[in-house]
Amino acid sequence: MHAGLRITAYAAALAATFGTAYGVGQGIGPVVDDAAPVRHDAHAGDGDPERAPDSGGAGHSGHAGDSGQESPPAGGLQISEAGYTLDLGTPRLAAGRTTDLRFTIRGGDGRAVTAFRTEHDKELHLIVASRDLNTYRHLHPTRAADGTWSIPVALPRAGGYRVFADFTPEKKGAENLTLGADLAVSGAYDPQPLPAPSTTAETDGYEVKLGGALRPGAARALKLTVSRDGRPVTDLQPYLGAYGHLVALRSGDLAYLHVHPNGEPGDGTTRPGPTVTFTATAPSAGTYRLFLDFKHEGKVHTAAFTVRAGGEAGGTAEETPHDSSGAHGH
Repeated sequence: MHAGLRITAYAAALAATFGTAYGVGQGIGPVVDDAAPVRHDAHAGDGDPERAPDSGGAGHSGHAGDSGQESPPAGGLQISEAGYTLDLGTPRLAAGRTTDLRFTIRGGDGRAVTAFRTEHDKELHLIVASRDLNTYRHLHPTRAADGTWSIPVALPRAGGYRVFADFTPEKKGAENLTLGADLAVSGAYDPQPLPAPSTTAETDGYEVKLGGALRPGAARALKLTVSRDGRPVTDLQPYLGAYGHLVALRSGDLAYLHVHPNGEPGDGTTRPGPTVTFTATAPSAGTYRLFLDFKHEGKVHTAAFTVRAGGEAGGTAEETPHDSSGAHGH
């Protein structure tokens, strides 16, 4: 079941990482909602500022002010950090086949970690993304008593992938971490370019419009507005304790940002659509892929965009015309 990836296909995967396109909207498809939502820590209000409040989050690891002098650290670039290691037990699988993806989080002593804090309804969030950022999965695996996590996964295309484990150990003073490891998917490799620029994504019959700007080192509001059949969706349902979740990945090295929503269901001010607002800070200039998960009528849907840090969402960059995707955030 774990077929090896040919060296030639793997080399092609590395060589074909991302073109020069910088704006796109694309539907990714539904994901599985496997738990009832609970409340999470409140963030900034549900306002509509061009410049986001200083308290807005741009990644679990840190925040940056509006001065542009500090950028938040990017996650997922390291397999080990702060004494914890992502031990990927399934480093290879075959395209189109459902396979149990298994992994363990190990502490500095090499033992499996079995105690985690619950954040956004889950002890751990697992993101799987292809190197060309055309395939994306937001998953919630099951942890066994011995600390082994597992979940059935079927990836449609061969090539190089990145697996991200987003978690916080249940230990005094422990901070949120995102560890990353490479995953090889065997089969006939056909690299895909990013689709044409657009500020609108269609997914499962829904239309999502993206507004706002992503700036390096500065907190900014991103507004995502959901409609269906030309009508605004005003009855979004809570998913993982919010009306939407946004993950950003930097092209080239796939640096990871889990962006926090502004407000939460039941706080008295946050409306259930049609617009969900996030505060985001890019760790550097460059091209980023944004993935929005939202829930409506009992199903979770994912819409995807590509944006350029420093320009309007989905539009032309205002600065740094070259692609700095090779930069590292840690």
